[in-house]
Amino acid sequence: MSVPPPSSSSAVTTTTPSVLLPEVLGFVPQFLLDDVVDTANDAVRQAVDAMEVFLRRWAMEREDKVDADWDSTQEVEQGLVAFQTLLNSHVDIAFDYFELWSLRNIFAVPPDLPVIVPHQAGLNLEHTPDEESALVHEIRELRRKIQAQRKLERLFALAVRKSAVQRAQAERRLEKLAFLRAPQMQALAQLPDEFLAMHDAVASLPPHDPSAEVLKMPPTEPGKRPWETSQTGYLNWAIQQLLERTKKDQPGSSTSAGAFRIATPGAVAAAEEAAGDDMEDVQ
Repeated sequence: MSVPPPSSSSAVTTTTPSVLLPEVLGFVPQFLLDDVVDTANDAVRQAVDAMEVFLRRWAMEREDKVDADWDSTQEVEQGLVAFQTLLNSHVDIAFDYFELWSLRNIFAVPPDLPVIVPHQAGLNLEHTPDEESALVHEIRELRRKIQAQRKLERLFALAVRKSAVQRAQAERRLEKLAFLRAPQMQALAQLPDEFLAMHDAVASLPPHDPSAEVLKMPPTEPGKRPWETSQTGYLNWAIQQLLERTKKDQPGSSTSAGAFRIATPGAVAAAEEAAGDDMEDVQ
């Protein structure tokens, strides 16, 4: 059996399979036909195997009943080879015809038949090259925005994890400082208003200036110098001398700073002792 060739080129054109069929059907028609042919070949192989089993059993029974010296192995093998060759030849011719007929009739779409793929329904496929370029550029921009959005989401997820770690660390620190919430600390926080007012008043006082301290002394007697009047007068005179000497030694320093450095407890005690000795001499 042979397949008759097409009568004209128009017949070939009208029976050419459409390239849209795999997209519409969801599978390639040629692959389906190949599976059908493979199934037929498997059936032929099973038939040959079954025939071999039958012939060998028949040959053994014939040897037992008719002729024990007859060797049937070679004849059975030759018959099986001839049977398989003939059967495969007819199967190949038949399924080649079936494959061609299917591709030209079942899986073929006429060129004048409009075919619309479901996912392309409603689309305008007649755009100019400029419009296609604009659409491609727009698609690229959208892809770039999508990638940027995905990157932003990754950064956001990373920031969330980092914030969670920082929050856990802060909670651990808060647990370490939980003793500040004890009732004793709460009691210290509720101090009387008078104590707070006193603290504010002390904090508002001006800084202490040691040079402003002047020992109180009675009015000087006429005709006497300050260090000759009394011990207090001598101390005031000695302190004034020390301040003036400090000003001369350190021109850039202030009076209060120099007095603060000189008028230490040891210096004052030494000055008092010296004043006591001088007052004894004066008296």
